[in-house]
Amino acid sequence: MSVAARSPGTRVEAVVGEIRERIAARRLVPGVRIPSVRAFAETMGVSKSTVVEAYERLAAEGAVVPRPGSGFYVAGKTRPLSLQAMGPRLDRIVDPLWITRQAQQAGSDQLKPGAGWLPDSWMPHEAIRRGLRRVARADLAEMTNYDRPLGYEPLRHQIARKVGEKGVGAEPDQIVLVESATQALDLVCRFLLQPGDTVLVDDPCYFNFLALLRAQRVAVVGVPITPEGPDLRALATLLEQHRPRFYLTNAALQNPTGASLAPTVAHRLLKLCEAHDTLIVEDEIFGDLEPEAAPRLAGFDGLERVIQIGSFSKTLSAAARCGWIALRADWVEPLVDLKLALSLGNGHITAALVHALITEGAYRRHLAETRRRLAGAMVQASAELRACGLETWAQPRGGFFLWMRLPDGRDGADVARRALARGMVLAPGTSFSLSDTWNGYMRFNVAHCADPRIRPILREALG
Repeated sequence: MSVAARSPGTRVEAVVGEIRERIAARRLVPGVRIPSVRAFAETMGVSKSTVVEAYERLAAEGAVVPRPGSGFYVAGKTRPLSLQAMGPRLDRIVDPLWITRQAQQAGSDQLKPGAGWLPDSWMPHEAIRRGLRRVARADLAEMTNYDRPLGYEPLRHQIARKVGEKGVGAEPDQIVLVESATQALDLVCRFLLQPGDTVLVDDPCYFNFLALLRAQRVAVVGVPITPEGPDLRALATLLEQHRPRFYLTNAALQNPTGASLAPTVAHRLLKLCEAHDTLIVEDEIFGDLEPEAAPRLAGFDGLERVIQIGSFSKTLSAAARCGWIALRADWVEPLVDLKLALSLGNGHITAALVHALITEGAYRRHLAETRRRLAGAMVQASAELRACGLETWAQPRGGFFLWMRLPDGRDGADVARRALARGMVLAPGTSFSLSDTWNGYMRFNVAHCADPRIRPILREALG
């Protein structure tokens, strides 16, 4: 229903709510003049008297102050940042941050095929216990002091070797340790961006990217994704139109589609970004789950225009937070300065634990077993979901995500709402996109799809 079609009281409330949201999202800040009565009446499709009444209510509650002959201005101090207010108006059932909270808070008996991580039972518990005991035997100073500014040096050597196996030539001193891939991206954004800059992301993309970039107060533009990477024609147009600061993407096992870059697409992508002076931030968080490595943009580029970020949260433990950034040598020192200003360092004990698991071979064995289990789960989940009428968008080469099209034009948000009422958390396409292109899609985590209760609940949610 449009604002103009509502009852008079509801129209006033709609105008009040819109101004409140703009203030919460910091699109209107203290001291700034809010839209004139005439202009906002046209914007909202209501009468001037409705806007006058709304502004008077806002003035009465102290949100705005009138200045005779000048208009109304935002009052007080800057409000706390509200990411929900900054994003599209989504039903909380399909709001991405709400989905994350639901999946994290869900009990062990709740179904979570929309979760973005492996089941707890898949993680290497005994190896982690052994690693913790090994770390506990270390020198006391290593247990209590701050780590080196770049992070635990032995682990940085291991990560340099790990990314080198995928063609990325990074020296250990080009690796900066952080707490997670999310912190890595936040740090890179603070390092590279100013409010008002433009960033390109895949469409669809990991929904937390969108929330994090909104918090940086930048414009976010989606690049349509294909099974072999971004739509290059669309990318070329967007680069020309927006001159973005960087393009944030996955080269391997893209979230949510599971797509991996084809070599020809990778080369063309790099050339396009170079021609438009656009950097690339490559998220490598799922790369270790690939049976065979796809091209890495950071490898082709030699870390000149590409920054690679990653972590062990998806493959080893979400509780042991450990991530990293690989970047060009002359950017390391100023990035580390920013890291120290924000956090004074990163968790040495966690980094030492990850290093122990890698050096004793536990991580390699765990990855091999996880890839084997995921391959079987992918086959089983694909068959189960197809039996419910869903279609695979593209068959991933590995990982744990399936991007599925719902049958008969069903809306993912409606399906997710019905499933949640039955105790099952889903991840509808709406949550991953800046556009409405993917409303009829759903992301499934095959590692969470084995429970026999999922199929009947999904069938019922599909109607």
